[in-house]
Amino acid sequence: MKTIKPYVQIAADVNGGEILKKIEAVARTCYKSEDKIQDGSAAKMVERLIRSGHEAMLEHCSVMVKFVCDRGISHELVRHRMASFAQESTRYCNYANEKFGSEIVFIEPFFLEKDSDAWYIWQTAMQTAEGSYFDLLDFGCTPQEARSVLPNSLKTEVVMTCNLREWRHFLKLRAAGTTGTPHPQMLELTVPLLYELQRLVPIIFDDIHPCEAGQAFIPKKGR
Repeated sequence: MKTIKPYVQIAADVNGGEILKKIEAVARTCYKSEDKIQDGSAAKMVERLIRSGHEAMLEHCSVMVKFVCDRGISHELVRHRMASFAQESTRYCNYANEKFGSEIVFIEPFFLEKDSDAWYIWQTAMQTAEGSYFDLLDFGCTPQEARSVLPNSLKTEVVMTCNLREWRHFLKLRAAGTTGTPHPQMLELTVPLLYELQRLVPIIFDDIHPCEAGQAFIPKKGR
């Protein structure tokens, strides 16, 4: 058994400057004002688009993000139907194989203090689940059958790709909490993601801010 903290990883090929230029070129098609493209005009154009609510232009650029989280949170991710997903399959992944270290990886629940009584209750439950999973495989069950004993804390990897307009919608719901307080373990992922996207892609996400409950997950400077 192995435990890890959840994290997000943005595709390495994200170029914020080029994204703004592409959005500007697309938007100026509407007004046939391509002749006004110059150094620094892209940022101003995108800022105006967002301020005026003309966000359809943002749909022309996409970003791919990998979430490493527990299965419970992954169920909330895949509810965003405008995105495309690829997820680690418990039907075909046999965690008894050496490629997985012959062990199961679980996501640490940040809300439990390590070495507390509650932590040991959770840890015991995970160890029991892992043992039961391997016992079922030894009994002759397939991975898709043995997975029935695996809990929400099971680590999974989800690659989510969507356009920038949908990322804004996603982060407003899952980081800013515009329709209610997001799940704490979702905030653990989305607040750092929001700040990283703000760093990589200027303008697009600057008007989105974490909800009060998300303040605890704001990345520390220099991290």
